[in-house]
Amino acid sequence: MGKRPTYDLEYAAHGGVAYYAVSTAPPPPTFYQVPSRKPWVAWLVPLIFVVDVAMFVFTMYENNCPETFEEPKQCLFREQLGRFSFLPLQKNPLLGPTSITLQRLGGLQLQLVQHGESWRLLSCLWLHAGAVHLVANMLSLLFIGTRLEEEFGFLRIGPLYLISGFGGSLLSSLHLLVLTDKANVVSVGASGALFGLLGAMLSELITNWTIYTNKCSALSTLIATIALNLAVGFIPGVDNSAHIGGFLSGFLLGFILLIRPQYGYVSRKYLPPGYNKDKRKSKHKCYQYFFCAVALIVLTLGYTYGLLKLLKPATFEKINDRLMEKLQHFSKVNY
Repeated sequence: MGKRPTYDLEYAAHGGVAYYAVSTAPPPPTFYQVPSRKPWVAWLVPLIFVVDVAMFVFTMYENNCPETFEEPKQCLFREQLGRFSFLPLQKNPLLGPTSITLQRLGGLQLQLVQHGESWRLLSCLWLHAGAVHLVANMLSLLFIGTRLEEEFGFLRIGPLYLISGFGGSLLSSLHLLVLTDKANVVSVGASGALFGLLGAMLSELITNWTIYTNKCSALSTLIATIALNLAVGFIPGVDNSAHIGGFLSGFLLGFILLIRPQYGYVSRKYLPPGYNKDKRKSKHKCYQYFFCAVALIVLTLGYTYGLLKLLKPATFEKINDRLMEKLQHFSKVNY
């Protein structure tokens, strides 16, 4: 049964006859259910997964341990895998190829980057040092990346993944500038991009604080997960600088790319008839705009600083000398 119409009782002056007149303007509803948004279909993260696995298979094909290693009989699973077999554990404990093969296919090496091959800052994201490395990263990718893509879509998660990975490679290269004894080290892996997704989850929780329930529980769980993953980076042979660079990049990008409307905001197209539009909440809080602006400035300055120091050390030194001269000049001025 439907609702009864609203009536206005009027009393007729002639004969004292009472009659009912139907009201033509019903009052606005007290509650309106905004249609829920359907989750995005995650296809980019599975595509990245397929590309990474395919690149590892191609890497092992190019490595061809039985033909290139000095002692072919020591190649692991040589009879079962043939040219796809792994190096001995003492050469690569992660079950993978040689560093020479990784370098040839696009691994990150400081000297090559400084000599014009800056594309390695991104190409290294699609390579992995071994099967163990690949499995660990792909599990993290599917667990974290799929959830984020379903929530925010590929147009946000795609740039977030790539820029975070680039930031991880950039900080890794800057770290190698200090460690001159490791200038020939080849770095590979999607860990920087994956830590960027973790960093973005943290900043997304902070900037969209009003829409979450059980905030403290979610925050503590996320911080514990991040701390555990960063602790793994202190294992010998793991490039933790790439993890930190990716995490910081993703943390800043989360304030820019993953901002969502505040709790209680209703779009104009979903406003019911008779709703007082003056009482409608703004789409975002002021602090969300503030975080977004600060993150954009810090990210731009950080990337510019890092690229100048890495790719144009002479130009960077000139800029640094000029800044130091100005600081010394101002320090001598008496007020």
